[in-house]
Amino acid sequence: MHADERIREDEAFAGDIVALVGPRNSATGDTLTDTHHPLLLEKMGVPKTVISMAIEPKTSEDRQILGEVLATLAREDPTFEYHVDAETGQTLIAGMGELHLEVLVHRMLRDFNLSVKVDRPRVSYRETIREAVEAEGRFVRQTGGRGQFGVVTLRVEPRPSGDLEADPVDFLWKIKGGAIPEEYRSSVESGIRDAASSGITTGYPLIDVTVRVIDGKYHEVDSSEVAFEAAASLALQRAVEKAGIRLLEPIMRLQVVSPNEYFGDITADLMARRAEIRETHLRGTARVITATVPLATMFGYATVVRSLTQGRATYSMEPERYAVVPDEVAREILD
Repeated sequence: MHADERIREDEAFAGDIVALVGPRNSATGDTLTDTHHPLLLEKMGVPKTVISMAIEPKTSEDRQILGEVLATLAREDPTFEYHVDAETGQTLIAGMGELHLEVLVHRMLRDFNLSVKVDRPRVSYRETIREAVEAEGRFVRQTGGRGQFGVVTLRVEPRPSGDLEADPVDFLWKIKGGAIPEEYRSSVESGIRDAASSGITTGYPLIDVTVRVIDGKYHEVDSSEVAFEAAASLALQRAVEKAGIRLLEPIMRLQVVSPNEYFGDITADLMARRAEIRETHLRGTARVITATVPLATMFGYATVVRSLTQGRATYSMEPERYAVVPDEVAREILD
């Protein structure tokens, strides 16, 4: 592909970049291969999104095509997600950063002629627990005839991680004897994972925990998958309330390249944003600053860094991990 010129090629080799016409159901990360000699290349690792904003079409015509446009963008870009909030009914889009979402919104207007309104970006916080605890969840209902019976006991422990790509919950089945039949294992796990993803105390998803199912009770007649799913969810809720929570925030890896004379101004601004300077070095006449910084403090940074350096600095930023929010900052967020 050369702008609007196309050159037909009958074969391509390693390193070639080509455009294919026809595959309608392919997505980023798929391997296209010969069915007679199947080959599967390793998929790309896609980190979890760290920022979201509400989006709303300006007209009823735009509303009709918004879903199709969002589905197209998500198919092209695996780091972009969208969903409808069950409580507010708002459509939320999520991505890797403020600039990422700005580019996608601009594409909606430029490529799809879709006019939308967006709210201010919101940081995707998470929660985790402070200490290891045990808790029991009981779901027992008797309304005449067959009832519901499920009892689940969990041990929940904090897991040091912060890795954006790690499984939020490590689930371990440690039942001894026949306290809970194996057939209910998937229901117990589903109840735990659903409760964790929904948020328990703050409304933000629970991550970096190890959950061990250590005991329980069942009834030969009244026990069911629904009962054990509900009991597991209740047990996790009680465990989190008992353990107490810590709020986690996404930490970004930031690199700023600037003329050396602005080094002091840039580092002073970064320190005010709770940044941790990892490394600085000279690249010719430019200073390269590498730091980690909370995403919540970086909204509008593109304008600030241009102002500080008369438009002569550039920067890049990518998600690195989650880290505990300082207590005084967490209180402001949750109040």
